[in-house]
Amino acid sequence: MSLTTVRYDVDASGVACVAMDQPDSRNALSDTMLDDLLFSFAQARDDAQVRCVVLASTHPATFSAGGSLDGFAADVPLTHKHRAAARFPRLFTLIGKLGKPVICAVDGHCLAGALGLALACDLVIASENATFGTPEINVGLFPFMIAALLYRNVPRKKATELLLLGDRIDAQQAERLGIVNTVVPSEDLADVVRDRATRLAAKSPLLMRLGKDALWRQQDMPIDDAWDYLRSQLTIAFTTEDLREGVDAFFEKRPPVWTGR
Repeated sequence: MSLTTVRYDVDASGVACVAMDQPDSRNALSDTMLDDLLFSFAQARDDAQVRCVVLASTHPATFSAGGSLDGFAADVPLTHKHRAAARFPRLFTLIGKLGKPVICAVDGHCLAGALGLALACDLVIASENATFGTPEINVGLFPFMIAALLYRNVPRKKATELLLLGDRIDAQQAERLGIVNTVVPSEDLADVVRDRATRLAAKSPLLMRLGKDALWRQQDMPIDDAWDYLRSQLTIAFTTEDLREGVDAFFEKRPPVWTGR
């Protein structure tokens, strides 16, 4: 598949960069953009050389403006719009089940559906120039497709405030609400993201996949069920060569050599 709205590359450390690249539309999440993102993340999932993924933007002032208003207003059958909207949960779920850590690097505006895209990632690192919001209500829409992610990441009263008012918040506010992990000066964003991604890529890919899958599976379980499930995953981890290698390397004061077994 030839990508037309996204740049995809993998560096020598096993970090794949998925960069949205439609500056004329401020990276609006059109059907084509969503298809390219779905393809890129599936490619990263299936590539054994990829250990970590960074989601970014090539636009100097915008991560993404969110869903494409042209698509919402298009004169097409309602069933087409209903099927097209399924791309959002497919993409969010793909990121959640990727088995590899995903960092979202936000420099500039991250709005509407793009906020859901950021929340679907494992870590969000934002520049001081970043802003976040769900402005759909201001144009007669409602952010239905990202509400579930917002409610799972942000205290409910604040999530409701964002959804109903449509106001924007800055990076520092987003950090306080738990939307963002780290806020850095814009000129430092690339270096901080690269450092964090390289560190993640150096972990055991097997244990990273087991751990990330477990986090996804247990997130809405009753607490007793979550403990039972997580205990079973720990037992599986005990059977892996990577766990034994990690412990041996710790005691021998050397870097571990992961085999993925």
